[in-house]
Amino acid sequence: MARRHTRSQRRPQRRKDPWHGRSGEGGESFRCVGCALAVPMAAPGTAHRNHCPHCLTSLHVDRRVPGDRASDCRGRMTALGLSVRADGEWSLIHHCVACGELSANRIAGDDNALALVRLAVRPLSDPTMPVRALLAL
Repeated sequence: MARRHTRSQRRPQRRKDPWHGRSGEGGESFRCVGCALAVPMAAPGTAHRNHCPHCLTSLHVDRRVPGDRASDCRGRMTALGLSVRADGEWSLIHHCVACGELSANRIAGDDNALALVRLAVRPLSDPTMPVRALLAL
């Protein structure tokens, strides 16, 4: 049986310095590779922002640890779907268009709610997926 942790029992997220360039320059915002909007670095609910809150597109900059900015790929990562963790927290599943890698990223408090719901109901609109099987889950 899985143990559920309350918010106060969770391990706090480590604070990381948000470096975006290869030479380590920081900034207050970045330009989204999907919709070209300026995205502020501050994100409610997470120590570092890794995707656009408007279109949910990301850039493949992290290798193993979120926030390490050590990936050499730098390809566009599109949001494929959502995953729900055992504690009820939602995660975005991103797919890198350049190298094909999949990654899970926490959603932020200011993410576009309509875009998140569209991702959540996407399996229901797939004609190859039996809706009865999804509703039985």
